[in-house]
Amino acid sequence: MKDLIGRAVSFGLGFAVTSKEQVEKLAEEWVRKGEITKAESSVYVDELLKKGEETRNKIEEMIRERVQSIIGEKYVTREQYEQLEQRVAALEHKETSVD
Repeated sequence: MKDLIGRAVSFGLGFAVTSKEQVEKLAEEWVRKGEITKAESSVYVDELLKKGEETRNKIEEMIRERVQSIIGEKYVTREQYEQLEQRVAALEHKETSVD
């Protein structure tokens, strides 16, 4: 069974986006072929879905980091904008109080 899970996990991103129904279908097919037992199939489904979720989370984090690095290079963040807004307001206030 570990070999089957290893082969399935080696498909990588394909399983990261696979639905629970698709994973269950694959497990049922393996049960029909006699490659795994019915009891093993539920363990397999749970493990594969967990691995898929972990992979999906890693991919989302990588995308988030990449987008943030691109945005950070070209655009100011909301926090930076608010800080600049406060500085401008303080300078305007300072300028009007000097007059």
